[in-house]
Amino acid sequence: MRVLHTSDWHLGQSFYGKSRFEEHQAFLGWLLEQVREHSIDALIVAGDVFDTGTPPSYARALYNQFVVQMQRLACPMFILGGNHDSVAMLAESQSLLSCLNTYVVPNGTSAEQSTFIINDKNGQPGLVLAAVPYLRPRDLIRSEAGQTGQDKQQQLGDAIRDYYHSHYELALAKATELGADAPLPVVMTGHLTTVGATSSESVREIYIGSLDAFNANAFPPASYIALGHIHRGQLVAGSEAIRYSGSPIPLSFDEVSRSKQVLLAHFDEQALVKVESLAVPMYQKLMVVKGLLGEVEAELAKLVAMDESVWVSIALGSDELLSDLQQRLQAQVADSQVQVLQIKRLRSQRQLSAIDTGETLSELSVDEVFSRRLASEPYTEDEQLRLTALFKQVSMAAMEAPEA
Repeated sequence: MRVLHTSDWHLGQSFYGKSRFEEHQAFLGWLLEQVREHSIDALIVAGDVFDTGTPPSYARALYNQFVVQMQRLACPMFILGGNHDSVAMLAESQSLLSCLNTYVVPNGTSAEQSTFIINDKNGQPGLVLAAVPYLRPRDLIRSEAGQTGQDKQQQLGDAIRDYYHSHYELALAKATELGADAPLPVVMTGHLTTVGATSSESVREIYIGSLDAFNANAFPPASYIALGHIHRGQLVAGSEAIRYSGSPIPLSFDEVSRSKQVLLAHFDEQALVKVESLAVPMYQKLMVVKGLLGEVEAELAKLVAMDESVWVSIALGSDELLSDLQQRLQAQVADSQVQVLQIKRLRSQRQLSAIDTGETLSELSVDEVFSRRLASEPYTEDEQLRLTALFKQVSMAAMEAPEA
């Protein structure tokens, strides 16, 4: 059995005012080729299919077209809701898509409704999937009078652990029933932050004030756990069987140094055999240029001479104030395929500017606004930690306050 694991597509993302349509379209075409070439038995998308709960129409069209193309390949697809996804939007086509061999789990539900038998190419049961999406705290726990922040953190962590174990137990029972000499492999999914996972600028904290990260040791002993939410592909707790696939395209400039991938998990009749990384091609070149102004201008000149499309973030290593800095850099790349999307100070975060980001406050979460404002001030690491903890307390209190 071969299962392809991907996540965090973020269809519809606006990147400093730039559409990612062509990149996503190219990636989805490439992904279809991988399904064909590797004779995939199931495709798992572990959350954040869309970038927002109200994606643009072209993003929804890409999604629907991909579902139709996958159905033609006779490969079942399993879509898990992420923290960016709208439960209502994913659920509205749930029944229809099930007729097209695509199974959507938009939010937490009973184990019976989110356990699937995946057949091999001969039509025989090959493995059991316990599909776990992003678990919203309000669906798992209720606040109680007198609870401390630590109490709530423990309560949510326990609730997520219990959810995983109850779903695993049902999946294992089915795997045991269907296996010949031993249980079939059990695959689980998830969309959350785990202890020790390395995130990037584009990853939003999803359990603000309640749970910093889920302890990977609390996962049940599934054959493979396909995770989403963290955009950098990585193993969890050093385990080959618990992995983030990462996003298929860079979603922030701090991701450009990492190669992008989807994961191909191979199973025999009883267990995981190996996990193979399939490198996703880069469809839009992104680059971070660092240095003093003269060095930056020299690097931009080289990029212009290359005559290829490049989106650039500039990190200046000087605090010198130049009133015409943006105009000066924009003039250098004018009439070329190089576009400077961001300028920031390398040494001092106090002076931060961006060129034509196209972002408005309505597009940012409260957490993102706080994080960016904090980064712009010269606080020490201890001061940043103290202010972050205070912000989490205030956020938690605001969420718990009764509506007027």
